[in-house]
Amino acid sequence: MDRPFVTATVEGVLHAPDSQPVDAIALTHGAGTNCDAPLLKRMAQALAANGYLVLRYNLPFRRARKGGPPHPSAAARDREGILQAVEALRGMVSGRVFAGGHSYGGRQTAMAAAENPDAAAGLMLFSYPLHPPAKPEQKRTAYFPDLRTPALFVHGTSDGFGSIEEMRAAIALIPAATALLPVEGAGHDLKRAPDLIADILEHFLIEG
Repeated sequence: MDRPFVTATVEGVLHAPDSQPVDAIALTHGAGTNCDAPLLKRMAQALAANGYLVLRYNLPFRRARKGGPPHPSAAARDREGILQAVEALRGMVSGRVFAGGHSYGGRQTAMAAAENPDAAAGLMLFSYPLHPPAKPEQKRTAYFPDLRTPALFVHGTSDGFGSIEEMRAAIALIPAATALLPVEGAGHDLKRAPDLIADILEHFLIEG
């Protein structure tokens, strides 16, 4: 069952499992979409079917305007929005609260966790944008050594924002427990990821 979820600081859709949830996860979108992105919808449904309470939500930059990418100056505000979404879930379950996102949303979620180690119990990151396409020297990993939150990276083998080999090398910089789940043939949109929910949960190091 899903229903709109709107507060003074959070805007999204809440997916509840059939049984009483114990754990929850907040999922957010990439730079060019919103919380209604097909990947987020299907992942939220799949996670709810496996017992999670799931909030898929809009980042502050998307709440401010319907279209267009985020401006770098808005990144800190987006991270505040991530923390607010996680906090909104905390009072709804008796267990852990996880956080995740696709592309830009996943990157900002991981950065928020590095800045606030107690914010989330673990991270589920889809298509982490390791570097801009065709610019492998511009890696977005400066904060990786400060990330103490366990993280699962779900990444397509045809993702132009970083190869599987590049991802493995980058993730080695993270001192927390990590896992990398390659999705064969998938690009940055990771359309097939929800079909792999069993594998995702198996590799989600902080599951269970």
